Amino acid sequence: MSYSTSATIDIHAPRNLVWRALTEPALVKQYFFGTNLETTWALGSDLFFRGEWEGKPYEDRGTVIAFAPEKTLSYNYWSAFSGKEDKPELRHLIRFDLEDAPGGGVRLKIDQSNIDTQEHADHSAKNWQGVLAELKKFVEARK
Repeated sequence: MSYSTSATIDIHAPRNLVWRALTEPALVKQYFFGTNLETTWALGSDLFFRGEWEGKPYEDRGTVIAFAPEKTLSYNYWSAFSGKEDKPELRHLIRFDLEDAPGGGVRLKIDQSNIDTQEHADHSAKNWQGVLAELKKFVEARK
């Protein structure tokens, strides 16, 4: 059995700015735990998140599955902190969807699936809420 989680937030900023914050490494680093994102965003290309967490270096990785500018992006994902072997069937699936928010701005939804336990799904939900709050604050300060 696998589990999933999702998180949604409305961001009062132009869609292109929200998209850039999701896809440009220099911007991602500003709100996403200081991580260094590396990818070309080409379908099937590798994706890396590198950095240091609580004094320990890490390298998380994935593969780009979908990339439709200012609409959606998706990748599979393996975390160095998972304690699991990096096998395609064990990777989580991450999907970001952007749509118009009521009253203007962008509604950003993140879905994460193929999670092994409800406890891990709950942990991911909490992390995504924090990331979305930081993303919203970051983007709205720059509009």
